[in-house]
Amino acid sequence: MESEELQAPTAEARPTERVLWGETVVDHYAWMREKSVEVTTHLEAENAYVESMMASTVDLQQTIFDEIKKRVKETDLSVPVRKDGWSYFTRTVEGDQYAIHCRRPIELDPASGTEHEGDEQIILDENIEAAEAEYFEIGVFEVSIDHRMLAWADDLTGDERFTLRFRDLTTGEDLPDRIDGVTYGSAWAADNTTLFYVRPDEATRPYQIWRHKLGTPVDNDVCVFQEDDERFFASVGRDKDDHFIQIGVSSAITDETWLLPADSPTAELELVTGRRDGIEYSVMHRNGQLVIHTNDGAENFRIMTTSLDALGHESWVELVAERHDVMVSGFDSLGDYLVLFERAQGLTRLAVRRWSNGETWVLDQPEEVYSVWAGANVDMDTSVLRYGYTSMVSPPSVFTVDLDTGERTLLKQSEVLGGYDPDQYETWRSWATASDGASIPISLVRRRGSGDDGSQHDRPQPCVLYAYGAYEASMDPTFSVARLSLLDRGFVFAIAHVRGGGEMGRRWYLGGKFEHKINTFTDTVASARHLIDEGLTSPTQLAVRGGSAGGLLVGSVINLAPELFAAAVAQVPFVDNINTMLDPSLPLTVTEWEEWGDPAKSEAIYRAMRAYSPYENVAERLYPAVFATAGLSDPRVGFWEPAKWVQRLRAETTSGAPVLLWTDLGAGHGGPSGRYDSWRDEARTLAFIIQAVGTATPGLR
Repeated sequence: MESEELQAPTAEARPTERVLWGETVVDHYAWMREKSVEVTTHLEAENAYVESMMASTVDLQQTIFDEIKKRVKETDLSVPVRKDGWSYFTRTVEGDQYAIHCRRPIELDPASGTEHEGDEQIILDENIEAAEAEYFEIGVFEVSIDHRMLAWADDLTGDERFTLRFRDLTTGEDLPDRIDGVTYGSAWAADNTTLFYVRPDEATRPYQIWRHKLGTPVDNDVCVFQEDDERFFASVGRDKDDHFIQIGVSSAITDETWLLPADSPTAELELVTGRRDGIEYSVMHRNGQLVIHTNDGAENFRIMTTSLDALGHESWVELVAERHDVMVSGFDSLGDYLVLFERAQGLTRLAVRRWSNGETWVLDQPEEVYSVWAGANVDMDTSVLRYGYTSMVSPPSVFTVDLDTGERTLLKQSEVLGGYDPDQYETWRSWATASDGASIPISLVRRRGSGDDGSQHDRPQPCVLYAYGAYEASMDPTFSVARLSLLDRGFVFAIAHVRGGGEMGRRWYLGGKFEHKINTFTDTVASARHLIDEGLTSPTQLAVRGGSAGGLLVGSVINLAPELFAAAVAQVPFVDNINTMLDPSLPLTVTEWEEWGDPAKSEAIYRAMRAYSPYENVAERLYPAVFATAGLSDPRVGFWEPAKWVQRLRAETTSGAPVLLWTDLGAGHGGPSGRYDSWRDEARTLAFIIQAVGTATPGLR
């Protein structure tokens, strides 16, 4: 990656001092936070610099894009979901960026008594609604209980503020009702003319639940709930059996739920149980009782029940006890069955418990390393469970299992075109040892080698190590079409399930949080060393990749051990974390104090952050090649964080390796919204990795 035509953009150093806990820190680039003409001009120059520096990869980028495109069945259908005489599905069409939402009536032939689906009705064509917009995202999409109305909301900038509209599905026309400035979440009342929706505050925090009556002025809408504590988000949704509308209030560690009868949209809200610091819970209505998922008295969560006449936590009765080696992450209810979503030994699983007699079993899966999850189970009165399954070699599949008989049916497996053969690839689990002795699971995949057993490789391979490690989010082993472009070039792909994530239960999360956050990054370093020591890769062939909080991980890791990596990809990285956590006016900051801590109030938290902050620990080192990304409209991680970080890296690195920043000037946190645009974006990233580790020949071993 060399260019004689364009120099790296240099931002002017304008020192700003921060004095906290007896320490003075100078930030030369704080001014870049303003979305001014000067800053956007600088970001445009950074994009031009990327194009110049990566000019030699243009053909490779096109090749990778073509590979991704050729593997995807561009014209395709989702598995339909049936409810109340309708079959709902989405489809994609070759050449279109976005999905088309459709349905068919389920009709009964009176002569034969058999069902068949009628003509397709297009509910919403995202391609038509997006028109020429550079960005398009649907944030609300909910059909009324009588299936006659659609509430839908779109965002055309990536700032996650949506415009809510209402479509009459009998005519296909939108009503005059239009509500600007809403965010995710909605619930139709049983009258099919009242919708509850969510508004964010100036910091993009969802904090109000509003009620709108179709055909009435928006100015007459009623705010039915407001959450003033800035640590909490408000949400709204309808219970699975349509009995209640639920209003939820959640911080990172505390929950509260209010109920409203769906058939009485103007009634008073009823509190399930009040918020108690550190107690999380969620509820589902079933046959006149509430089923409750909670960590109340159970670090790894348990299942409780209570009657509608005694909602408070004092009346909850245990149904499924806590287990120290199994995390209960959620549940569903179908007929005589309670389905538990569990984690054990770093893997997901589905367990089933009969309501009638308590008999419990785990649904077995065909591979040792995999991911499984509950699918669209909209009917409570059934014994048939729909679930999804994938692994790093098996494309996503949708199954049903009849819990009465055990019979399983494959409804659909995503088709990978071009002759993909899963037997040509292998996936397995390895374990690294952390500095404190903890065992860190690593999920791996690669193309099989040419040895006698089909799995031997006689030398280290290029490798991408991916990690996240925050918010108790789990980076489960799943299939990726785009990843095949790496595997077919001889790469190993590894996911390090580091502390701060939820893969190994609640203690795994707590072990990478607050003062213990450094474990997230040392776990990643230990995982990298493990891959090298095992002979799978070498420092000149290893790239580390992560996004958002995973981008913070990338920045911290290359400060800790830059010698282990040839390349680093940090997508929308949260790298200026101390300054962000010190500014409560920024989106998410106050709510994030329960995830990261408040450095203004705790010296211990401040010292911990100062030890790992990517931006504030950049120093004179032999940094690897770095590719960072940003979104100009990103409400979650400000574009200035990677922009500032890149300036410091360029000033300090002694390696001569490139430090690049690409900013999507028309999108937010998730990058491009259209599928073809996102494929081109990924092709650019993969080309950077391939070039940086010196392996660009397809089929190279």
